[in-house]
Amino acid sequence: MNEPEMTFENAASMGLSENEWKLILKRLARTPNLCELGIFSAMWSEHCSYKSSKKWLKTLPVDGPQVIVGPGENAGAVDIGDGLAAIFKIESHNHPSYIEPYQGAATGVGGILRDVFTMGARPVALMNALRFGAADHNKTRHLLSGVISGIGGYGNCIGIPTVGGEVNFDNSYDGNILVNAMAVGLANSHRIFRSAATGPGNPVIYVGAKTGRDGIHGATMASTEFSDETELKRPTVQVGDPFTGKLLMEACLELMASDSVLSIQDMGAAGLTSSSVEMASKGGLGIEIDLDLVPAREEGMSAYELMLSESQERMLIVLKPDAIKTAREIFDKWELDFMPVGQVTKTGRLVLLKDGDTVCDIPLGPLVEDAPEYDRPQAEFVPYPVIESSAITSDAPISSVLLRLLETVDLASRRWIYEQFDSQVMGDTLQGPGGNAGLIRVHGSQRGLAMSTDCTPRYVEVDPRNGGAQAVAEAYRNICSVGARPLAITNNLNFGNPEKPEIMTQLAQSVVGMGEAALALDTPVVSGNVSLYNETDGRAIRPCPVVGMVGVIDDIKTAVGMAPTASGQILLVIGQDEDCNDGWLGASLYARHLAGEPQAAPPPVTLAAERKTGEFLQSQIRAGNIIAAHDVSDGGLAVAIAEMCMAAGLGATIASPDNGNAHGWAFGEDQGRYVIATDDAKAVTSAAKAANVDICQLGVISATDELKFDDNDAISVLKLKFCAEATMPALMNG
Repeated sequence: MNEPEMTFENAASMGLSENEWKLILKRLARTPNLCELGIFSAMWSEHCSYKSSKKWLKTLPVDGPQVIVGPGENAGAVDIGDGLAAIFKIESHNHPSYIEPYQGAATGVGGILRDVFTMGARPVALMNALRFGAADHNKTRHLLSGVISGIGGYGNCIGIPTVGGEVNFDNSYDGNILVNAMAVGLANSHRIFRSAATGPGNPVIYVGAKTGRDGIHGATMASTEFSDETELKRPTVQVGDPFTGKLLMEACLELMASDSVLSIQDMGAAGLTSSSVEMASKGGLGIEIDLDLVPAREEGMSAYELMLSESQERMLIVLKPDAIKTAREIFDKWELDFMPVGQVTKTGRLVLLKDGDTVCDIPLGPLVEDAPEYDRPQAEFVPYPVIESSAITSDAPISSVLLRLLETVDLASRRWIYEQFDSQVMGDTLQGPGGNAGLIRVHGSQRGLAMSTDCTPRYVEVDPRNGGAQAVAEAYRNICSVGARPLAITNNLNFGNPEKPEIMTQLAQSVVGMGEAALALDTPVVSGNVSLYNETDGRAIRPCPVVGMVGVIDDIKTAVGMAPTASGQILLVIGQDEDCNDGWLGASLYARHLAGEPQAAPPPVTLAAERKTGEFLQSQIRAGNIIAAHDVSDGGLAVAIAEMCMAAGLGATIASPDNGNAHGWAFGEDQGRYVIATDDAKAVTSAAKAANVDICQLGVISATDELKFDDNDAISVLKLKFCAEATMPALMNG
């Protein structure tokens, strides 16, 4: 069948610029057909090529003695000891989740799980980082309900525990929510599978579910801004099936154990296009596929549709030549499609056959190595002023301000959300959602894995470099708070349109800050994802470079939670001395809710102090001197203390300073601090002084229900908990 000749208008409709169209013509020395142009548009999309961020991503630290596999594979891998590796990655499914929240979120979970088990790891935990619009926006309840149901629906059905995450609300996400999913798996450190194709002549096998028309051009859609016509993009959202996903995971892990696999790649963004191109290009080889052999669930699918479909639960595998019989038997047992569709070649080209014709014949170099890479212009960053905390505080009782903050959607309990996730399936969860970090037992051992996701967009917006560093530092504190040793990070960089200089400044400078923190804290970046063009009708989201961090604890018996266990235990704050009473309220939640959110600099991050304090906390937890610990973050000291009391069902008597600035002390968001509970304050204080770590006493846990800041300022812990837990159900009930 004769196709009309492709023009720039066709290329523009697929998200390509005029310069990129001209570059394609130059690289091919001819005009591409529809299928070829679709392949270029997918591989050169922001989602697949990282063309606006690659320059900056190259600056991140990616090496360390703990790193087994760094960026460039399906997921990163780090050594956790005992011959085991933790394999993990975080990835976005933002645009699909706004268009179709249930399926968008569900397929985000399914996709990140495939990234992990493709490496030969059994997934053991899920995390998430979610951002929704204002609580009173007319779509927030619909989107929140759909996304939470989608995450729970896929994760619960496939049998992987969701052990933590974060959920925040801000009106900048009204028209563009963020759904970032993270998965962590375990593998033998000497049996990690890679995606690079090997051996010309080796068979290329399609396995999993059949290919349909769902998700066509999903990668391109994820690389453009939204508009009022967004709802019309539903066909670009994939449809997930967790039961098929479970079968595929078990079949792939069994196949890997049979020593039959040479390389393996899941079909994620851009589907069969990205999987075939990436496998061949990483191996420095070529690939030939007969599209008539691809299992399809719909009649009459064209080459363009087959290559660009993002139907879920599919993989592409290069097998050892003598392993086809074994592999077929495994996939027949699991009732999944198994079809040899092509072979590895030595041509360095992607060749596709359909209906007896060659429908694509293009060199792989221009698709991958020669893809565009931009150094986009940045706007000059003008720092916000530092404000004195006393300039925006009042003389209201600490307890009344605390209650007001805990009732906001920013600090309210997320119990309504996380109780919809199965956090205990597999039986190895030690600490689930609602704590400092997720913590799971490495099955059959005393070793544990801790994990966290973090970002504070309001900090990044007013100081991108500091905000990028703070995201790493906060994840580091969460891991340290359970007694684990931070190992490495994965990141998900969510920003607006990088063609706007002010957005490019946010992206570039936050990556610089993230790199500085990762280097200082010895947590290299081993995987990640970039999600750009997160804006609707020209309005960008608040920048949100999420950090997912994984750490290891050698003996889970030493781990601590955030709940004190008995009255009489002493509360101390590590990372703050007795003279530090003013508190940093710039860019804080206090400033947002009680002072009209003045334009002000966020709290600075001192990386050397972060590491020293975090390592001190770890050592004291290992020594058994700490009963409970909680990092100080959103809302400051008073919120951290209240959360510990609510978790324990106990009160506390706190010695607040008498310096005329009680709100700065209570709600300042100064960085690098932890509140701990101990039976031996003398031992911890002495050790802190010996280590040159700041420390001071806050108060004592009491058997009463009262959180008391002074004789005339007390509040019931039960009341705090009731109000904090009522907010999310009230939101969902309208």
